[in-house]
Amino acid sequence: MLEYSKEILTKVSFDPVLFKKELQKAMMWLKGEQRTMLIKWCATTFGTSYGEVITATMKEMAE
Repeated sequence: MLEYSKEILTKVSFDPVLFKKELQKAMMWLKGEQRTMLIKWCATTFGTSYGEVITATMKEMAE
């Protein structure tokens, strides 16, 4: 599921709204270590474009 999530996020990376929506879905599906790995991958791959979206999604999921 981690690799599938990465694939989807790459495909929707052209649109910030879709990116956030798919990141939220992925965070609900994934648990523990996979969730951490996805966040690290997102920060590395999309950090310059979507750093704020990634951070906001992490905070939302922590609540």
